[in-house]
Amino acid sequence: MALAIGAAATWTRPASALQALPRVEVYKNPNCGCCGAWVDHMQAAGFPVKVTLVDDTAVMRRRVGLPDRFGSCHTALVGGYVLEGHVPANEVKRLLAQRPDAIGLAVPGMPAGSPGMEVGTRKDPYQVLLIDKRGRDTVFAAYPKA
Repeated sequence: MALAIGAAATWTRPASALQALPRVEVYKNPNCGCCGAWVDHMQAAGFPVKVTLVDDTAVMRRRVGLPDRFGSCHTALVGGYVLEGHVPANEVKRLLAQRPDAIGLAVPGMPAGSPGMEVGTRKDPYQVLLIDKRGRDTVFAAYPKA
């Protein structure tokens, strides 16, 4: 009986709950510790991650068409989008669910309190920017959340 109930519960889950998250391909400098902490953040959120060590992340940024003004310390690719910098995993999940016509998301610089940039209780305000295919940005999310 318990087995039948468990099987029925499996069939009632929404399809999105059964789908695995796509792999995040991260390009980072081998000497950057905060990038490793961001990778840990993404893995803790359920994303499989592949890390490629590079001397200059700007090369990858240019290859994928992300303007340098949005630069940070690592560049990642996921589900056809670019992620630049310390983008929170929940915003990546929202991006993948909404599928906007865009290059991807960026958190320029390295703001304290963003994932991988934790500094005690310090949480500097920052924005997650959605970058469209013309290189223009709009605010996708603002932190810290109210």
